[in-house]
Amino acid sequence: MPDPRFFARKGPFSLAQLAEVAGVALAEGVDSERTITDVAPLDKAGPQDVSFLDNRRYLGDFAATRAGACVVAPEHAGRAPAATAVLLSDQPYRAYALIARAFYPPPAVVAGTAATATVDAAARLGPGCRIAPGAVVEAGAEMGARCEVGPNAVIGVNVVLGDDCRIGANVSLSHCLVGDRVTIHPGARIGQDGFGFAPDPAGHVKVPQLGRVVIGDDCEIGANTTIDRGSGPDTVIGANCWIDNLVQIGHNVQIGRGCILVAQVGISGSTRLDDFAVLGGQAGLAGHLRVGAGARIGAQSGVTRDVPAGETWAGYPARPIREHFRQLATLARLSKAKGTDDG
Repeated sequence: MPDPRFFARKGPFSLAQLAEVAGVALAEGVDSERTITDVAPLDKAGPQDVSFLDNRRYLGDFAATRAGACVVAPEHAGRAPAATAVLLSDQPYRAYALIARAFYPPPAVVAGTAATATVDAAARLGPGCRIAPGAVVEAGAEMGARCEVGPNAVIGVNVVLGDDCRIGANVSLSHCLVGDRVTIHPGARIGQDGFGFAPDPAGHVKVPQLGRVVIGDDCEIGANTTIDRGSGPDTVIGANCWIDNLVQIGHNVQIGRGCILVAQVGISGSTRLDDFAVLGGQAGLAGHLRVGAGARIGAQSGVTRDVPAGETWAGYPARPIREHFRQLATLARLSKAKGTDDG
């Protein structure tokens, strides 16, 4: 259960209220005024908790749950225990997320600037901002309303933040424009020089990195992720992108709307991801490529050529996933045959 030392709970809520919050329907015969006080996993939930089923692997847990209510797809509703009220949704996990957010909303920003923070007189802070101890806001920086800057974070010269941004501890931002409702987790580095130089046996020559990082609204950027500024064109992160921890994004990369980048992804310079592309953990992309809209790249894949829209690729070097698995199967057969011959 969520530890009350760290998570403040709202509620209780009636089932009718939860159904409205999540945009779901109550199953026939459910008491809409029944109250629920918390969220919990299927195997831990009690009569006052709401849970969810989104994966068939947990049908057994669902059939045995003691949860007072559960969000479930209509085709599985008949497996619910008699004491469990059913909330029907075609997207149970999404509905549960909305319910959990109702019980545990993000804490409100408490406005104020700590005595040990440094805010330049030429910086502009919107109403309701919080600047934590040790944070630095440099000259010309601008923040919208209700932004929060964590301990020892640095908001560089002329950086712009929109409304309701949350900047974690030890983040550094330079040469960047950030939209509304963006969360940047601790240790992220955004806007530093891209890796650009002209090779020369007498000594490599640094190429000035003259672009910016432009981040759209409603993005989440994970801890210790790094996003280099462009060398001339900007590095762009589209609206509603979700970027995990320890991701490296090189200079001039263009990422469309709604993309998902899982931990330890690396994207080389000038590569483009179109809207809603998904990169699995530790995938690596060479530079100057294009990954089409809705394409998916498997974990630990190495992408060395363009990926068409809507396709799923995997392997090293990455290729269409059916081709990848055919090659693996062929290698397995050859290996087995070789082992038989040796025997």
